[in-house]
Amino acid sequence: MHFSTKIPITKSHHPVDYSSRILLLGSCFSENIGAKFEYYKFQATSNPFGIIFNPVSIEKVLSRIINQQYFTERDIFFHNERWHCYEVHSEVSHENKDEFIQNLNKILSSTHFQICSITHCIITYGTSWVYRLKSTNEVVANCHKVPQNQFDKEILSVEVIEKSIKSTIDLIYKINPNCKVIFTVSPVRHLKDGFVENQRSKAHLVTAIHTTYNSQLTTHNYFPSYEIMMDELRDYRFYGADMLHPNEVAVDYIWERFCERNVSKECYSIMLEVDTIQKGLAHRSFNANSERHQRFLDTLFQKMKLLQEQVPVIKF
Repeated sequence: MHFSTKIPITKSHHPVDYSSRILLLGSCFSENIGAKFEYYKFQATSNPFGIIFNPVSIEKVLSRIINQQYFTERDIFFHNERWHCYEVHSEVSHENKDEFIQNLNKILSSTHFQICSITHCIITYGTSWVYRLKSTNEVVANCHKVPQNQFDKEILSVEVIEKSIKSTIDLIYKINPNCKVIFTVSPVRHLKDGFVENQRSKAHLVTAIHTTYNSQLTTHNYFPSYEIMMDELRDYRFYGADMLHPNEVAVDYIWERFCERNVSKECYSIMLEVDTIQKGLAHRSFNANSERHQRFLDTLFQKMKLLQEQVPVIKF
């Protein structure tokens, strides 16, 4: 007897392997998947400008990166003793203005170079709700704790999201026409917007993604992480303490389902070996100087050496 419905997922025609170069952009769920890629030692980078939740802001920062429109003093502002930029996450913010601009442009240059050679771009949309800065009428990626009366809140229409997705794909293809783009909608619930509003938001994202492109195309695709959380894992035991974010068990399960479809089968044995080594590296001995522990370390380092000879891109 089965106690949940399992979502059928067709296998990708262009799965990820250890030669793939992957860029993940978007909501905090892209960080979860990015952490899995990092753990298993794939060549992957997550959110160089920090977490960005909405499609328009992802498109905007990609446009800046791809067209190499460098940041200047006009793009930043000072608030709560730090310099911020409305186009990026507050984790990038800095107390020194010149260093902040320098850091932003360094990230921009390195990400432009990276996008030229990536094989896969995984984009996770979190919400259709956006905040528009009243003084400029621009949608912001992050409010940086600026008073809420400085913004108007609105929901992006399906048509606006469709246009943004098309533009995002075109931007990537402008410098890398061979890149495979995978879209997904974050399973994180944005209940601060309201229960009905959260569902509206997710519905706009799902509808826009599926009307933007023909799902039969192999160049870009959709992975149903939101649907897996809602249908396969429809139970509060799969949420964290905040009842909004998927917990570790849920993230692990969604990652397994992602691998079924988007990771080459030839990688599975390597991933198992990486997992064994990672657990060995995390092991803490009661007696680090014991002969037994030294033998354990010697065996572990031999495994690492053999694996790195087999797959040179793996770095521990």
